[in-house]
Amino acid sequence: MESTGKCPVMHGGATTTISSNIEWWPNALNLDILHQHDVKTDPMDENFDYRQELQKLDVAALKADMHSLMTDSQSWWPADWGHYGGLMIRMAWHAAGSYRIADGRGGAGTGNQRFSPLNSWPDNVNLDKARRLLWPIKKKYGDKVSWADLFILAGNIAYESMGLKMFGFGFGRKDIWQPEKDINWGAEKEWLASTRYENESRESLENPLAAVQMGLIYVNPQGVGGVPDPARTAQDVRLTFARMAMNDEETVALTAGGHTVGKAHGNGSDSLLGPEPEGEEIDAQGFGWLNKTSRGVGTNTMSSGVEGAWTTNPTKWDNGYFYLLFTYEWELKKSPAGAWQWEPINIKEEDKPVDVEDPNIRHNPIMTDADMAMKVDPEYRKISERFYKDPEYFSDVFARAWFKLTHRDMGPKVRYFGPDVPSEDLIWQDPVTVGNKKFDVAAAKSKIAASSLSVGDLVSTAWDSARTFRGSDMRGGANGARIRLAPQKDWAGNEPARLEKVLVTLQSIANEVGASVADIIVLAGNVGVEQAAKAAGVELSLPFNPGRGDATVEQTDVESFAVLEPIQDAFRNWQKNDDAVPAEEFMLDRAQLMGLTAQEMTVLIGGMRVIGTNHGDTKHGVFTDRVGSLTTDFFVNLTDMSYIWKPVQKNLYEVQDRSTHTTKWTATRVDLVFGSNSILRAYAEVYAQDDAQQKFVKDFAAAWTKVMNADRFDLA
Repeated sequence: MESTGKCPVMHGGATTTISSNIEWWPNALNLDILHQHDVKTDPMDENFDYRQELQKLDVAALKADMHSLMTDSQSWWPADWGHYGGLMIRMAWHAAGSYRIADGRGGAGTGNQRFSPLNSWPDNVNLDKARRLLWPIKKKYGDKVSWADLFILAGNIAYESMGLKMFGFGFGRKDIWQPEKDINWGAEKEWLASTRYENESRESLENPLAAVQMGLIYVNPQGVGGVPDPARTAQDVRLTFARMAMNDEETVALTAGGHTVGKAHGNGSDSLLGPEPEGEEIDAQGFGWLNKTSRGVGTNTMSSGVEGAWTTNPTKWDNGYFYLLFTYEWELKKSPAGAWQWEPINIKEEDKPVDVEDPNIRHNPIMTDADMAMKVDPEYRKISERFYKDPEYFSDVFARAWFKLTHRDMGPKVRYFGPDVPSEDLIWQDPVTVGNKKFDVAAAKSKIAASSLSVGDLVSTAWDSARTFRGSDMRGGANGARIRLAPQKDWAGNEPARLEKVLVTLQSIANEVGASVADIIVLAGNVGVEQAAKAAGVELSLPFNPGRGDATVEQTDVESFAVLEPIQDAFRNWQKNDDAVPAEEFMLDRAQLMGLTAQEMTVLIGGMRVIGTNHGDTKHGVFTDRVGSLTTDFFVNLTDMSYIWKPVQKNLYEVQDRSTHTTKWTATRVDLVFGSNSILRAYAEVYAQDDAQQKFVKDFAAAWTKVMNADRFDLA
């Protein structure tokens, strides 16, 4: 044959252009999110345990090295005023600040700032330099400290070295090793697209997003859509910080405390900057935003476009932010880069900060539109004035808010490690007192089995209690039995009337055996699964680890738990609203948050259908005449070609006999996707085989136990 002479290598790699199935079939269900951090991407040994490595860490030596780093200015990226504090704080802040409460994703808990898209966001310009400055320390301490922990520790040490007493610090963040490309950061295809609001109502910002523009951590420093207006910006700030789990006082403290030190950089033109790290040439070696035509460092650094320091002494923790904000009137001006910023009118020369390189030159301090919002918005102003009058109170509130910002996505305090972990229990950590580990489990199981509760009641209640867990920020789960407290006891997805009946019985059993309700709920679910397996002819004994506690009302932040309310649960075939988003997409999102693989999701769906756990006892997807038995019937009948599937309304289908056209069953999209999607069908066919019953029960039991124990960090 005659050669075409074409290069056999797929240019751009197998993940770009038309090499992706999604490019060919954009409406296909993409399961990649369920295998986001496959073990094959992890370079650590199979038995690597980060907490064990932390035991070997010389924390005092590490902190001493990081203190030295702050003032060890490097010529390739010189420190402003000889101190890297501002840069390191911005790196830590932007690592943590991507967290949002709606789905718990983002945040600093995984070191994801090393990868795209975060490493190349416009708002993260030049943070690649901060990470490279940390490299000698990471190199020295190796696996004993993660990048994720280093990012936040660098921010803490920066503040500490400038005079702030920190509230505390916890190690324990484990690194990931590939981009989290399936996180929804927004639908925009353009950086800093003008707006995410459909109308003037700031609540029109789509969930789960928190930042007001693609590529920002929170708000535009120049104002809403780049137009200065502190009153309007205050609305954006309030919503954005609320979606980062902060109230008004914490918002003012973080804004002021973040701008008490360091400076913004805009002494030049962004047209002189090269591409972001992910877009640069290979010789840049991971650096981005390089200025190859002029100096571009020190005084001439270009980052946000806004230029100047917020305070007179930008390397010192003090009350200078509020002093300048309230002492002077401010007017709009343009930075050398052409960005809007606020500058003081008739400022005293001694109140001006000196140049970052030449102490003989002084410049005007600046405020962003968000800073001016602290003065213009009535509620923010009240808080700002209190902070101005009481610097010690401001320092304490900031230190606590900073700790919350940088630790919120770590979950319960049991996951923290190190000598600086605060002893105080904070309500946003969702504290739970440890339960009794020595009650008679066998006696409890006997009482549960002898109760009037059905298999469906037992399994559904355990599931509803555990399904709130999300691995994004380690919140939710069965520990604490918060399903018996507001707001969870009243969630529509938990069937409040049925739930109340079940909890009365389980509470009584818990009292009789001296166990927590949380343990009895999970144990009851296990009993239900074991009974269902026995009805299918398989003897099963599920593992159970007592020790869950019961949270109190005082330990439960009702408002913060509201975001965990499910609006859809494919596993119980329920959807709260007739949403425009296909039900199967919600299913993937929930499965990923629970840490399930596609195979685990498949086996749980099939098993819970035949056990009879559907919300409201609907029959959709219950492809069996033996409800209550843990059989493979769901998969057998789903793949049986003697049936046809006919839509009858938006999310409802009839399963008809192909010959007689009589309706045998009904189904929803989350049932039929296991037959239509090629990957999920492949899993379904495994469980539909004649020899699959034992494997199915074993796999269901493993996936069930994983969900029930997802929040048992004490077992890790």
